[in-house]
Amino acid sequence: MSDRESLKRIAGGTARWQAQLPTDVPGRETDARIPVAPLYTPADTAGIDYETALGWPGEYPFTRGPYPTMYRGRLWTMRQYAGYGTAEEANRRFRYLLEQGNGGLSVAFDLPTQMGYDSDHPLSRGEVGRVGVAIDTLADMEILFDGIPLDKVSTSMTINAPAAVLLAMYIAVARRQGVNPASLSGTVQNDILKEYLARGTYIFPPRPSLRLVVDVFAYCHRHVPRWNVISISGYHIREAGSDAVQEVAFTLANGIAYVTEAVRRGLDVDAFGPRLSFFFNAHMNLFEEAAKFRAARRLWAEIMRERFKARDPRSWALRFHTQTAGSALTAQQPELNAVRVAYQALAAVLGGTQSLHTNAWDEALALPSEQSSRIALRTQQILAHETGVADVIDPLGGSYFVESLTESIYRRAREYIRRIDAMGGAVRAIELRFMQREIEESAYRQQQQVESGQRVVVGVNRYQEPGGQQPRILRVDDALERRQVERLSRIRRHRDGEQVRSALERLREAAEGDDNLMPYLIDAVERYASIGEICGVLREVFGEYREGDHP
Repeated sequence: MSDRESLKRIAGGTARWQAQLPTDVPGRETDARIPVAPLYTPADTAGIDYETALGWPGEYPFTRGPYPTMYRGRLWTMRQYAGYGTAEEANRRFRYLLEQGNGGLSVAFDLPTQMGYDSDHPLSRGEVGRVGVAIDTLADMEILFDGIPLDKVSTSMTINAPAAVLLAMYIAVARRQGVNPASLSGTVQNDILKEYLARGTYIFPPRPSLRLVVDVFAYCHRHVPRWNVISISGYHIREAGSDAVQEVAFTLANGIAYVTEAVRRGLDVDAFGPRLSFFFNAHMNLFEEAAKFRAARRLWAEIMRERFKARDPRSWALRFHTQTAGSALTAQQPELNAVRVAYQALAAVLGGTQSLHTNAWDEALALPSEQSSRIALRTQQILAHETGVADVIDPLGGSYFVESLTESIYRRAREYIRRIDAMGGAVRAIELRFMQREIEESAYRQQQQVESGQRVVVGVNRYQEPGGQQPRILRVDDALERRQVERLSRIRRHRDGEQVRSALERLREAAEGDDNLMPYLIDAVERYASIGEICGVLREVFGEYREGDHP
């Protein structure tokens, strides 16, 4: 019997079987509104060519994974996001996580640092050290990594508008440790477009912000070659309310904008392409999330090879970090979040992530405690060593349902990108608020589903428990802010003020021209110029972006 005849018989058998089903069973769809059939068969994957759409792990189009052996050769990096208060407190937490088997560090910075303000700025009051560690000068960064050999750990820094400044500090700390920057490994998020789109911690307008992004690309290619120069983030797009398809499409559209700008600046796509990385969300719909990661790899491989003519296969391979969904955590019955996180982590691993952060169960209430952070890390370790999911590469590959779902996400995301291209690209689409509106509508729709009960959230709109005991949570001591401000004041008194002024003036002149700013930033931070002083100079030259401004 030919394949066509076989598929015809299967389709007929499926129609016969479905005719016997009860007619009052409601239809189902994924969170991204992709219809879900009650049963999948070979007929649902008949149009998918194995070699062109799936292939083999480590080979184009990388649907089945970016590396040939995947977890059989090396497990994903277990990278717990941490940092709060002053550098001393964050350093203690980093050491604790490393002692517990954490494979890499992931630094959370407080809101003033993210916005380029010093801890003594009026706008910083009440925010110092609250959602991450406070970093004002190189002195803080030296304390943050005290006793942590930077040539032995991989560090991810979640920072965007002042990403180049924090990277400059990290390089300066390495030099003080006697570590050659060429041996540093890690990632700086450095993804500014998603800030205009979904998160809001921008400082400068998009054009000079893109200049800073590409300056990091160019500098690291020459001097810090093992560093991932950007982590293009879909995580925050999803946290803002997008669905899985929009997360893939808008993230890759932003990636296209960065590559386009770097090529326009004269960089060879294969000089920086292998050091691009991505950051995705692992949400609650297990199969849709696993399929999302597979579809994203295929789509990015096509973009890099076909659109940008990259020749190095490493430039085609999408590598990504995953964090479990903070927006899925509930304050009601918070201990259940440990269960949610375990399933989300499973989806990330089934989808082939390269590194993973698992949220702590109490993060809907406060910064995670040491105990909850340890449980979150142990969740990954159990997944890696006790479940067998790391034994087989792409274990969901070949599932009629997952392959059909992967194809649907791939096609829908590709259509979104086509629409964004027609508008003139991601920056123009942000200016027109296209992506913002799509996210807002998706978020509104999801909230309606929760409030109507159509979408069940255990403990929130079903299976509630009255009252409940408030768990012990981590609280940041208000005195930390005072101590941080005092340290900044001491640094200003004891540094060479004239050297700082000269370094800042050199930075200003470079910003007014077209030099790569990284050497000037490193020079300024090594003289203990503060992040507020450095960003203040750049604000004067570049201006500040306000919501509603035209990029």
